Amino acid sequence: MCEHNSFASELGAWLCSHVQSWWLWAGALLIVFAIVGPVTSVVATGEAAKHGGVSGAGKTIIEGGTGGAAPVPVTTLVAFHADAEGGDFECLACAPSQASGTGSGEFDKNVMYVTGKVTSLEIAKGVATLRGTATVTGIGAGQEASFIASVQAGGPGTTVRLDVSGFTFHEILVEGHIDID
Repeated sequence: MCEHNSFASELGAWLCSHVQSWWLWAGALLIVFAIVGPVTSVVATGEAAKHGGVSGAGKTIIEGGTGGAAPVPVTTLVAFHADAEGGDFECLACAPSQASGTGSGEFDKNVMYVTGKVTSLEIAKGVATLRGTATVTGIGAGQEASFIASVQAGGPGTTVRLDVSGFTFHEILVEGHIDID
């Protein structure tokens, strides 16, 4: 009987030390997930949590062009897709090399390119808001630049708003289509 009690005590001691060790590892993993999780997770809220996502592509014109007393027109090619698992966002802005006269209608100068990963999507009241980080070249150039793109469903006439690198661009779709599921 004493031999059995000895085994039980050893088993209890072994279980106690390993259970404590397991809890330490579990706690460490929870801390890692708490720190790393928000950086890499994709969050879908609002209608996006219930539905598929958003996708679109087309050509836009930026309202007011470059602004100022003599604004130069700016067009963009925009394409994106996102759902609860993430997505991609692309926007290439072009302006004419000549501000007026011959060639002023040729959008042949790459003035900005935004290429990024969507990390969260929110859909509410017919507007999809994509958030993420991007590489930006040209105006507002930088790596890991935060961006927010708000888009409305529809064809020509619908709007895209892009906030990136401290700039806000209000765009009107002239060709293409945006779908919100």
